[in-house]
Amino acid sequence: MAGHSHWAGIKHKKGKADKARSNLFSKLSREITVAAKLGDKNPDMNARLRSAIQSARSSNMPKDNIQRAIEKSEMNTDSNYENIRYEGFGPKTIAVIVETLTNNKNRTASNLRTIFQKNGGNLGTQGSASHNFKQIGVIKIEKSEASNERIFELTVDSGANECFSNEDFHEIQCDKNEIYVVKKNLEKNISNFLSTEIEWVPLNKIAISSVEKEEIINFLGSLDDDDDVQSVYTNAKL
Repeated sequence: MAGHSHWAGIKHKKGKADKARSNLFSKLSREITVAAKLGDKNPDMNARLRSAIQSARSSNMPKDNIQRAIEKSEMNTDSNYENIRYEGFGPKTIAVIVETLTNNKNRTASNLRTIFQKNGGNLGTQGSASHNFKQIGVIKIEKSEASNERIFELTVDSGANECFSNEDFHEIQCDKNEIYVVKKNLEKNISNFLSTEIEWVPLNKIAISSVEKEEIINFLGSLDDDDDVQSVYTNAKL
C-alpha cells in the first residue's frame, strides 16, 4: 500500500485505475479483517483497526466494504493470516523490502521469487536487504487539516520526532514503538488521517538513470500487484 520511496505516488499514475482500486480495496479489507480478528472489534479500543479504517476511508472505500471486512473477522476462523517480510535485490541490485499478509507463505514466497527472478533480481533471506533501511513510524495527514505552522506545533506536542509538509499532505515521523501513542495525541486535534504505518526508510538512496527507472517501476508494480503484498519499499531514488 504505502512506500516511502515515492513508489506509492508513482503507482497511482500507472493507469489501470479500476484494477488498481480493486487491488487496493482488497489489501485494505484484509488488514481491517486481521486487525479486528486480533483485537477488539471496536476501533476506539483497537489502534491497529482504527488506523486501518482511517486508511480505507482516505482511499474512498465504501462504508459497507469496511463493515463487511470487520464482520469477516468473526468468520473463516481457520484462515489465519500472518505478516511476513521478504527481502531481496531487484534490477540494478536495488534493495527491496516486501511486506505481506498471507495465509499461505509457501505460495507467497514462490510468487515473489518468480517476480524477482524474471526481473533479474533475487529473493534473499531476512536481513539481506533491511540493513540498508531504518524502520520508523510514519503518519500522513490531509493537508487541509492544518497549516504548516500548526502541524509543527502538533508534532512537538504529540511526542513525534519531526514533520515534513508538501503540496499533498503532512508527514509526521516518530519512533516505531511510539506510533500509536503519537497517533492518539494527534487525534485530539486531527480528524482526517491518510495513513498510519511503520515504514522502511532507506538510509541512502541509489541514483538510477531514466532508462533504468522504467524497468524498476515495472518490477515494483509486479510485486505490488500480488494479492499477498501489502507494502513495497526500495532504496532506488525514483
